[in-house]
Amino acid sequence: MDIEKLKTKLGGLLVEDDPAIVRKKSRDFYWYSPVLKRELDHVTGDIVVSPTTEAEVVQAIAAAFEADVPATPRGSGTGNYGQAMPLAGGMVLSLSGLNDITHIGPGTVVSGAGALLGKIDAATRAHSGQELRMFPSTHRTASIGGFIAGGSGGVGSIRWGGLRNIGNVIRLRVVTMEANPRVLDLTGDDIGKIAHAYGTNGIITECEMPLGPSYDWIDVIVGFENMERATTFADRLGNEDGILLKELSVMAPGVAHDYFPGHGKFVRRDQAAVLIMVAPHSVSALQAFTQRHSGEMLFRTDRLSEDDRRALPPLFELTWNHTTLVARRVDPAITYLQTLYPYPQHLEAVARMGTLIGSEMMDHLEFIRFDGRIVCSGLPLIRFTTEERLDEIVRLFEANGCLVFNPHRYTLEEGGMKRSDLGQLAFKRENDPKGLLNPGKMIAWDDPDFDFKSERKYLFSGSSPG
Repeated sequence: MDIEKLKTKLGGLLVEDDPAIVRKKSRDFYWYSPVLKRELDHVTGDIVVSPTTEAEVVQAIAAAFEADVPATPRGSGTGNYGQAMPLAGGMVLSLSGLNDITHIGPGTVVSGAGALLGKIDAATRAHSGQELRMFPSTHRTASIGGFIAGGSGGVGSIRWGGLRNIGNVIRLRVVTMEANPRVLDLTGDDIGKIAHAYGTNGIITECEMPLGPSYDWIDVIVGFENMERATTFADRLGNEDGILLKELSVMAPGVAHDYFPGHGKFVRRDQAAVLIMVAPHSVSALQAFTQRHSGEMLFRTDRLSEDDRRALPPLFELTWNHTTLVARRVDPAITYLQTLYPYPQHLEAVARMGTLIGSEMMDHLEFIRFDGRIVCSGLPLIRFTTEERLDEIVRLFEANGCLVFNPHRYTLEEGGMKRSDLGQLAFKRENDPKGLLNPGKMIAWDDPDFDFKSERKYLFSGSSPG
């Protein structure tokens, strides 16, 4: 690795080598995990390069390849698993400058990888009353390229499924890590080779995403006396095809009251809370459905004054990974897991795990459409004691048939979300022959004895076999 040689090849690009700034740009929200906090706290790059065009990305990558400098692409740094942290040092490639929105049409938007999701939605709403199908709870600050490279779904997944579902990403433009970098346009099944791959096998520079009609979504909180009734209600609501939802999550008693700034006052400590984003034309149907299930509608933004609405964050900023964030602000000892409960026994599995783990865990469920079925994933809040106990809890989930996407691991395979199969490994060998892209994140690259025939289950199957 020759950083000085690299610098000589970066003429005209924005380059930063101040150690404090480089360190700041070398981290994400890895500290959600006490395990990753211990393992990754020392990680930093050597230099940050911030291109503003695809041509500058090509220039930076060609220079890094020649100087044998690892390159770790980075969006806004809102990930939680160390995906964009440069384990081998080298060049942090900040893509936030690739933020132009170049085309908006019926059902589609094209933007640079660094465009913020909130700004994309603002532009598409103003242009033609459209919005992104789904986004993470970091909607205001996350970039579209980072979401695709590191995310799996989020707000909107109750209707559209996840990024893994074909059609939820239309096209990606990708730069390879070679002496003469190529620019690839990926569509269809080829998108699976690069999506949720942490930038290990190509650098996303442009994204084409599908849009849906935009609504002035109404935030609603429905209360129930216990988790069983709340989860039954949410599961049935998710299956009501005539009620248009954007978000559907469930919090165990105490979570909303104790940890939610602003919204907590609307929920009693002994109530389980169902958090909903519903289209205005579906509010009356939701109200009737809630009454049918003896729920208590505790909060709805269409009943607030404009000033009161402005004083509260959007409800989606209390869901998905933000739930852990707001809880940690009250109790820094809290961490979390990511699970998928087995369909069709998902509600029984939620109840069983709650009984088995007890007070160490506070349930947080996200209801999503998964391969045409409404299921629930879990992002339970865990009262951290030791790493050994955290591993025991993971094994307990797995022993009871639940998939665990372990947020306390930083590799694709250990996190359990995406299998690095032979096709994806071949894609990396073709596009990154020196293994310089985000090294250390793909075990299958580093370990020639990696077992591709493992029977372990994954959320993402990976690309087609090579």
